[in-house]
Amino acid sequence: MTPLPGGVGISGLTVYDWEAADGLCGGTPHMHLVCSEAYVVIDGEGSVQTLTTSGFADTPLRPGDVVWFTPGTIHRLVNAGGLRLIVLMQNSGLPEAGDAVFTFPTPVLSDPDAYRTAAALTGDHATAARRRRDLALEGFLALREGGLRDFHTAAHRLKRDLLDAWWNRWRDGPLAATLATGAQLASLRAGDLSHLDHGHVSRLERPEEQLYGMCGLLRPYHAAVPDPDLDPDPNSVPVLPTRPPSGSSEPPNPHPPKEPS
Repeated sequence: MTPLPGGVGISGLTVYDWEAADGLCGGTPHMHLVCSEAYVVIDGEGSVQTLTTSGFADTPLRPGDVVWFTPGTIHRLVNAGGLRLIVLMQNSGLPEAGDAVFTFPTPVLSDPDAYRTAAALTGDHATAARRRRDLALEGFLALREGGLRDFHTAAHRLKRDLLDAWWNRWRDGPLAATLATGAQLASLRAGDLSHLDHGHVSRLERPEEQLYGMCGLLRPYHAAVPDPDLDPDPNSVPVLPTRPPSGSSEPPNPHPPKEPS
């Protein structure tokens, strides 16, 4: 089985219907550092609240809508009734490897141990996910009044030791997919059609297990990692850089802590 096209991740999401302190139902505010995210609305209604350096916005979500946003966008899903989405994540594997920061209050963000404790789902997962959501909402509401740059700094401080491991995941997933397309285009320009002889179909079953994710009950589709045996011509496999860019102070860490669901 090949990875999903373009090295993306895909999940089904039923947004939490738990009421929060401000009277709205929904998920946990958070921000991604290097991954864009897209929603395809399949049922229900609601909105996504976002906060960037450009300000606060509240974008409606209705069946058939497609909404996406770039890294640095703090986002909170609001469920106005039966909201269900298909979520597409850039750089599949990176979100699970820690590319998300919850908008916890400043004292929690300033203490890595306190942050890990607040982010973890321990004991009853539903209770823990709701507690985590409420704490992140407290910080989110404060950030709407100011302090976004300080949040960015705290987010970097919490995640900087993972950057080499993220670089490796990006290299082996999305970058490899892009370079493979480049190699195929080069082959076609040269009149070499050999990669067309190796077309194949992959299929993923709908996941049965539901996880307590950041924004709701999550059904992540787990696609395979790249399999070099699927390409019989080693000359068509692009050469990938083996190390992160110069200036990195930490050695690559192939096993970063898994991001709390």
